[in-house]
Amino acid sequence: MSQEFSHIDDTGRARMVDVSGKSESVRIARVRAEVVLNERTMRLLVDKALPKGEVLGTARVAGILAAKRTAELIPLCHPLPLDFADVSFELDEAANIVRIEAEARTSAKTGVEMEALLAAQVAAATIYDMCKAVQKDIRITDCRLVYKSGGKSGLFQAD
Repeated sequence: MSQEFSHIDDTGRARMVDVSGKSESVRIARVRAEVVLNERTMRLLVDKALPKGEVLGTARVAGILAAKRTAELIPLCHPLPLDFADVSFELDEAANIVRIEAEARTSAKTGVEMEALLAAQVAAATIYDMCKAVQKDIRITDCRLVYKSGGKSGLFQAD
């Protein structure tokens, strides 16, 4: 049995999916990621004493900008009118982990998972960049879609 792939044309070339026949709906995606620091770096971050400045505010803006530029960075993504994009952080000082949650929303014909993924990953990379002067072994981990709603496939919620 042959399977039809939406991103491949009849000759095997990658293509943008045609969403012209789909209905617009409100679509929401949330992605989580973690940045693992050592105790010293976490303390400097909490105390806003890192050499490059205030980390989380900078990472939030970087993540939002990444969500807005997704179609420019991922070749087959549709440019979407974002209704909302945000990045939030939870500091687990005992475990030295910065937990990131990125959310993107649109009213469109296709989903915003890629926008939320890029927002979380660029926020994590920004934290890395701003902390690397004091720690070289920072880890970015566990980046994954945790919630998606809207569209034909409906609701997805990670365990």
